[in-house]
Amino acid sequence: MNVERSELLAGIGHDALWALIEGRHGDPFSILGPHESGGMTIVRVYLPGAEGVDLIEAASGRVIAPFSIAHPSGLFAAATGSRTSYRLRITWPDGEQVTEDPYSFGLLLGELDLHLISEGTHYSLSRTLGAVAMSVDGVAGVRFAVWAPNARRVSVVGDFNAWDGRRNPMRLRQSAGVWELFVPRLAPGERYKFEIVDAQGTCLPQKADPVARASEAAPSTASIVASSTPFRWSDDGWMKGRSRQARLEGAMSVYEVHAGSWLRDQKDGNRYLDWVELSQRLVPYARDMGFTHIELLPIMEHPFGGSWGYQPLGLFAPTGRYGTPEDFAYFVDRCHGAGLGVILDWVPAHFPTDVWGLARFDGSALYEHEDPREGFHRDWNTLIYNLGRNEVKGFLIASALEWLERYHVDGLRVDAVASMLYRDYSRNEGEWLPNQYGGRENLEAVEFFKHLNSIIHERCPHAMTIAEESTAWPGVTKPPEEGGLGFDIKWNMGWMHDSLSYIEKDPVHRSYHHGTMTFGMIYAYSERFMLPISHDEVVYGKGSLLTKMPGDEWQKFANLRSYLAFMWGHPGKKLLFMGSEIAQPGEWNHDASVSWDMLDRPQHVGVQRLVKDLNGLYGDEPALQFGDFHPDGFEWAAADDAVNSVLGMLRYAKDRTSTVLVVSNFTPVPRYGYRIGVPQDGVWVERITTDAREYGGSGLVNGAVSSEPIPAHGRPVSLSLTLPPLATVFLKGQ
Repeated sequence: MNVERSELLAGIGHDALWALIEGRHGDPFSILGPHESGGMTIVRVYLPGAEGVDLIEAASGRVIAPFSIAHPSGLFAAATGSRTSYRLRITWPDGEQVTEDPYSFGLLLGELDLHLISEGTHYSLSRTLGAVAMSVDGVAGVRFAVWAPNARRVSVVGDFNAWDGRRNPMRLRQSAGVWELFVPRLAPGERYKFEIVDAQGTCLPQKADPVARASEAAPSTASIVASSTPFRWSDDGWMKGRSRQARLEGAMSVYEVHAGSWLRDQKDGNRYLDWVELSQRLVPYARDMGFTHIELLPIMEHPFGGSWGYQPLGLFAPTGRYGTPEDFAYFVDRCHGAGLGVILDWVPAHFPTDVWGLARFDGSALYEHEDPREGFHRDWNTLIYNLGRNEVKGFLIASALEWLERYHVDGLRVDAVASMLYRDYSRNEGEWLPNQYGGRENLEAVEFFKHLNSIIHERCPHAMTIAEESTAWPGVTKPPEEGGLGFDIKWNMGWMHDSLSYIEKDPVHRSYHHGTMTFGMIYAYSERFMLPISHDEVVYGKGSLLTKMPGDEWQKFANLRSYLAFMWGHPGKKLLFMGSEIAQPGEWNHDASVSWDMLDRPQHVGVQRLVKDLNGLYGDEPALQFGDFHPDGFEWAAADDAVNSVLGMLRYAKDRTSTVLVVSNFTPVPRYGYRIGVPQDGVWVERITTDAREYGGSGLVNGAVSSEPIPAHGRPVSLSLTLPPLATVFLKGQ
């Protein structure tokens, strides 16, 4: 069919044509793809660099018509007398390609999807935005969609189009500011980014996909099309087992791990292990040590390894450093198979300023605040999410649900909550903006946390949320309907700071600071607390737990054993950072491995054995669990003996069906015949003493001790105990 060039370009103005050619046209579907004109179907394609194009019949492959060059920049057009299903046969300098026309497909996202995105209540964003491998009209390919409401033009670029933003401009769905395009014949594994022209016509650096489910390993920055095939889980029993509440009431001992430095392969260039290798090494180790959960420092994609994951840019993508998303799912599945829960650090407080990330994503302050007094963290040189924007709140909540629903993760530890709750956090006067009432509270963040926790607990009844909140903000673990933020657990930063400051002191001075160790019980039940000895305490010149301890080598190990046992005896769930369980002598180095070679030395093996036994006792004894969250489960047995630096705690099971006495002697002086009152007559059996020889101690033990009718500490009967030097003992009433 002979058609004049003017007919092939009918209805296209000069300015529109040049906008397409220059890569700034906001509505490519108005020019490209099939269009009815004068009783004909005109098909236009823009393929810079192509040598020729044929319009071929989809069913038979016969040539319907050759394309003519409508513009020398790479605009081709062909005319056919009938609207039929067609394909393109494109001749490139290095070969031939047959494909469907991306501009022959209709609207992709439904109006409900768009409405929910705008409303901030689309909680399955990774199935709507980003890159979704799927079939449209029977054609396999990838649907791309991205929120960029202030862009003039958005294109998807990748290896499939030579990273040329002119080839695959997207369609704008005006109501939600979402751009979409289906690219046929693409498959999982393709690299891609978005090329965005801002409202002023400036072409921005190519952007990674905010909702990508897979990414290149750093330092590369492209997003990767992830598979849409569901992972084959084998953890049904785990997911349908005990409820979140039941798990919260039981023993909870968390092993905090940085996946990249738990174990390095020295024989292979000091490389870190991948998820499959970690499932073979880390999972059985944590299980055998008696931990109930593994908590991973952030594994969301992050550009700078030195941030340990705390400056993430890919909130939907497991980092490519350790393998594929499927590999990460396999790791979680293996954890559940071993009876271990998985907790992830999750960072909604801030994001880095990398130009290929979220910063000024469409040329405007889209995810962040425009005003640096609200939108910039000086502490971390990062940007702050604008929680006053529906789409941003929805983005973050959808990210949280992604890990809990798609990857079966058991909990999220939310980082830097305090920095979100206070508008003046780490800011001087004049460097922050008050809320609408003139106060320092971030009201948008408060509502965000309430909504986040409500949605998580509604949709993921198995999952818990844990707040790292370092102030006395009230009601962090109260339900939102009672005015709280709705978290399940809060890190007890006060206990951590107080107890470490005490144990670091020379024993001769501890009597003057005795209240430091008892103060935590004044507020212990104001929230549901976890006692955290985390990565933050063994880095940046703070030294390892072992090097914090005073005294000679024997005393350092004894102090550490006694302190860890005191922690396990104290109300609150437990968290211990990797390496601390073997008394690693050096502080944590994220570029190295835990010092596993220390296990050649008996003292380090002793600490490891103690932690394992503490976990075992904690898991076996309801009396060491109930008082974690319930005041009826705790009493001081001896709280006022500052002179001898002795502390005694009584832990009770529900209805006082069993009782455990925990006594710590924080001096290097053994106490013989130390009398301490107990609530019941009978024999008390020593379950653990940190001075046992198998832990590296001197072997001063109690064994079984019978109570005597001698009143002490306000109780009618008492025990006469031997308190070993720098030791903690656990005795159970029979």
